[in-house]
Amino acid sequence: MMDLSLIGGLAGGVGLFLLGMGLMTDGLRLAAGPALHRILAHSTKTPLRGLASGVLVTAAVQSSSAVTVAIIGFVNAGLLNLSQSLWVLFGANVGTTMTGWLVALVGLKFKIEVLALPLVGFGMLLRLTGEGSRRGALGLALAGFGVLFIGIDMLKETFSGLSTAFTFPEGAGVRDILVQMLIGLGLTVLMQSSSASLAIALTAAQGGLLSAQGAAAVVIGANIGTTVTALIAAIGATPNARRAAAAHIIFNLLTGAVALLLLPWILDVLGLLSEALGLKGAPAARLAMFHTAFNVLGVLLIWPFAARLAQFLKRRFRSAEEDEARPRYIDKTVLAVPALALDALDREVRNMGAIALRTVRSALLVPAPPALALARNQQVVDSLNQAIADFITQLSRASLSRDSAAHLPELLRVARYYEAAAELAAESSTAAGEVAETEGIASDASFRRQAHVLLDQADPAGTLADAAALDAGLRDFENDYHILKTELLEAGAQGQLPVGDMDARLRAASALRRALQQAVKAARLLGASGLPADASDSAAPAPPPSGERDDGPLP
Repeated sequence: MMDLSLIGGLAGGVGLFLLGMGLMTDGLRLAAGPALHRILAHSTKTPLRGLASGVLVTAAVQSSSAVTVAIIGFVNAGLLNLSQSLWVLFGANVGTTMTGWLVALVGLKFKIEVLALPLVGFGMLLRLTGEGSRRGALGLALAGFGVLFIGIDMLKETFSGLSTAFTFPEGAGVRDILVQMLIGLGLTVLMQSSSASLAIALTAAQGGLLSAQGAAAVVIGANIGTTVTALIAAIGATPNARRAAAAHIIFNLLTGAVALLLLPWILDVLGLLSEALGLKGAPAARLAMFHTAFNVLGVLLIWPFAARLAQFLKRRFRSAEEDEARPRYIDKTVLAVPALALDALDREVRNMGAIALRTVRSALLVPAPPALALARNQQVVDSLNQAIADFITQLSRASLSRDSAAHLPELLRVARYYEAAAELAAESSTAAGEVAETEGIASDASFRRQAHVLLDQADPAGTLADAAALDAGLRDFENDYHILKTELLEAGAQGQLPVGDMDARLRAASALRRALQQAVKAARLLGASGLPADASDSAAPAPPPSGERDDGPLP
């Protein structure tokens, strides 16, 4: 039965690990600038570069778990895409084999955990002295790294005594080999370090406690055991980060399965190679060679299928935002019938518009929602806009009537208006997030109420108001905006409102005003098209707008 200290150590270690992961991801997201993105993009530009980066970084820090968690953190923060991360993860599995060589040939292992407390201290120093700056965000990421390693170290300390309690089974049968593999896997899971399990296996083999084949089975189990770290790191992560973790798990399971199936033959070949290199009396070196060989073999096996693996994983772990970003109406099948394609295109534009206006409505809430939430909606709108533009390009090559052909650029313009509205809503939310003073302004409620009225009139998911009603609603909204702007300027000038808050509120209101203008422009064009919002919508088409077609501000 496990005692309370063991349970507490396990819970604390996992908790610190997850806390460190969260801090690191948040810090990287805030600190990520063009320079860091360029460095990461350059070092992972091709599969070979990504593979080499994974090998070198893991060999330097002597922890594939740390590199795996860091890469998942980079993916989580949006600094690496899935395809880039795959090769770094594959390289990390090869790079971790350097530990075996150090143990076997040098008997020395560098422990990155000794840097954990300095990382936390230095990171928090940067955080405290650079609040709100990139330096402070970088400090948060460094502190996160340190906390993460403290969590791993706590797990190791909690279970360090268990390693001596294991008696390795002898034998070379299938059952014995599977038990030995499970022991390696169990040790890695308990101690959160495949390197520690590998060191135990190498030491046991060198001391004659395990046969070469038994020790190799323990090494395979330890290699597979590292997947637990990836599983923990993927908890609560983005879909892309979960896909990266899944790729790491698939790779390790594949290499482990191949190594088990070819175990006797690989050891025979490596035995001959050891004799040729003068390492016949060094079973630890032979095992280190085995560890490297089967990980390299795994890379060679997965290389031809990496692109397919990435595509397979992209269809898994989909978020609601990603599903929403997939077009609902347009696809290649409707292109064969231009009339159907035009109708599907109109419906897709309206679907995109409904999401864009939902984003604007979110920006009108008080208090403003986190900018990240609106940024996700904006990404959905951007993705749909790109899909619509591509579809229009393909449809323009078909045989269309003059009226239908003239309708295509109008729909493209409507999609652009909606994209701009979503961008401006996100911009407004960002500005509103800078406001420290929560005290309201009298005219703010009227401004937001009229904005909601206008959005209802311009909503493409319902019945669009006619041009006259849209113009009247826009005039009322503009009037409320100017009243709010005047009150904000007066409050700032008289000291009733901090100047910084005044500026942020003005920027937020201005961005909302422009977002509503874009929504009205789109509604005018859609109203002029005469196409229904839904198949069952029998409302008569709205009268044509007053001729406004440019991208400039509305009166």
